[in-house]
Amino acid sequence: MEIDFEKMGGLVPVIVQDSETMKVLMLGFMNKEAYDKTVATKRVTFYSRSRKCLWTKGETSGNFLNVVSIMNDCDNDTLLIKAIPEGPVCHTGADTCWGEENKANPLTFLSILQDFIEKRHEEMPEGSYTTSLFKDGINRMAQKVGEEALETVIEAVNGKDDRLIYEASDMFYHLIVLLTEKGLRIERVAEELRSRHQPGWHRH
Repeated sequence: MEIDFEKMGGLVPVIVQDSETMKVLMLGFMNKEAYDKTVATKRVTFYSRSRKCLWTKGETSGNFLNVVSIMNDCDNDTLLIKAIPEGPVCHTGADTCWGEENKANPLTFLSILQDFIEKRHEEMPEGSYTTSLFKDGINRMAQKVGEEALETVIEAVNGKDDRLIYEASDMFYHLIVLLTEKGLRIERVAEELRSRHQPGWHRH
């Protein structure tokens, strides 16, 4: 990776983003030595402009930033680091340096779940329920979606909220399995719903 440290007198700005929630956590600066140490240790190390020295985030608090990936921008002078934080990031005790709560939107897990199901589809490990669905074929998958949808309706009419959530979860899982078999993503469903929300949308 070519990084232009000379443009800002030996430093580059570094944006740190939570790799799971996608929240921007903080902004710091690195020189070449800080970058090399970050790569070597897999923990984010900055250069302190006030103290004129390196500092590894979390070296005193224990709230390290564990590196997942490092990206350079189009001008090779700004880094984006995706990391997993161990505890609050800001020295004030806040999750981020902008005082935001660093929590993932639970809906993003649907994409993560499909990534996992796609991996099952590729590897087909023995003893996996998901593998057994793929082996049974698309008719069985479609049948399971229908069965779970019916159970969801039954719980909605006659059951309790926790059972409704349980059965709806089963329905979503089997739907994602079916979509995966068809080579489709749950994001396509979200895109369709979003398009329906736009002014002027008409039913096909």
